Parts: sequence; structure tokens; C-alpha cells
Amino acid sequence: MPDRKQRAGFDLVCELGFRPPAHLLVRALAPLRVPPPAVVVAAAAAGFAAAAEIGTHAFLAGALLLQLKTLLDNADGQLARRTGRVTDFGRYLDSEGDFLVDAAVFAGLGVWIGPWWALAGFVLLTTVLSSNFNLERIHRGAPAQWDDSPLGRVYAVLYGWQDRIAERAIRNPSRTTVLVASNFGMSPQLLVLGICLALGHPGAYLVVLVFCAVALAALVAVDRRKP
Repeated sequence: MPDRKQRAGFDLVCELGFRPPAHLLVRALAPLRVPPPAVVVAAAAAGFAAAAEIGTHAFLAGALLLQLKTLLDNADGQLARRTGRVTDFGRYLDSEGDFLVDAAVFAGLGVWIGPWWALAGFVLLTTVLSSNFNLERIHRGAPAQWDDSPLGRVYAVLYGWQDRIAERAIRNPSRTTVLVASNFGMSPQLLVLGICLALGHPGAYLVVLVFCAVALAALVAVDRRKP
């Protein structure tokens, strides 16, 4: 697809499951001149609605709304690239919206799995997603960057320290490590969480997060030992 973002990894869930329908949505939205940030806001709204449904034990509704969020998450970047409206504002809004939605979702989960388990899950998910992003970035040799705009400053507070830790911890990430990490990204995470919710076992998602974190830590450790 011409509006696909170029990456070193290949996210199977995203590329095969969500990107094709998102592409169809983008083809419908582009002629209407819908601004990409509006799609970002719609994705965040779906995520907050999912969090509210989870908090009231409407797990199936929450699971479906999370998949809607993923669809819209895939559409906003495609729409920006297709219409030539890629901006730092949209990037910051997307990243910060994801962070707030993740916090809200785990707050909803905390009603059922306990606040401390929910906090642990949020920290684990944040770590896995940050590792996914930074492994790709460092593999490409791209610097961590943000500007002095209001959203840029918020981005620096939320993500800047994560980027700096990653630069100290990650050294010469291999293509295998980047490929594995790419399949632990947001789209697969929300799909697996949705499955756990639909089955009525949201706590099982914590096991998945622990596996992802341990696998990435092991791969990064192996890469660091290489000359």
C-alpha cells in the first residue's frame, strides 16, 4: 500500500488484520477532507469508551471498542500520509492519546483485577510498547526528537525519559529482535486484551505482558553481548 509507513519489522496483526480495512476507511475519508487529528481524537474516544465499559464489567463491549480504536489508530497515519498532512502535532497527539487511553483501560481493569495488578500491567505495557518503538528507532539510527510546542513538551515528559533509558539499554538491535518486538506492538496487544476480555479472564492478559517483557529483555541482552 502506498500509504504504509516504512518499518524494519512486520506486525502481522496490524498488517494483515487491521491495515486492509483501515485502508478502505481512509479511501472513504480522504475525499471528504477529514483532518487526520480528528481520526486520532475518534480513536482516543473509542479507547476511553472501552475503558468505561470494562469498568462496568461490559467486557465484550470493551473488547469490541478496543478493536475499533485499533482500526482508527491504523487509519489516522494512513490518512495523513495519503493526503500529505503528516505533522508533528498529529504524532504527539497520537502518542499522548495512546498513553492516556492505556492508563484509562488499566484503571477500568483495576476494578476487577485489583489496583496494584492493574498498575503493574500498565507499567509492563508501557515498557513493552516503549521497547517496540525504540528498538525500531535505534535500528534505523533515528534520534529521539521532540520540539518546544505544548504537545512536544508533554511528549518529552511522557516519553523522553523512556527514550533515554532505551538508548542506554539497547545496543545494536538485530533484525530478529526488531521483528519480534514489532509483533508486540499496540495492535497485537489490544487484540490479545480484547480476547481475554471476551473470554471473561482479563487477568490472563498480565501473563501475556510478562511473556512479552521477558522475551524482549532476553533478546536485548543477547544483542548487547554481540561485538
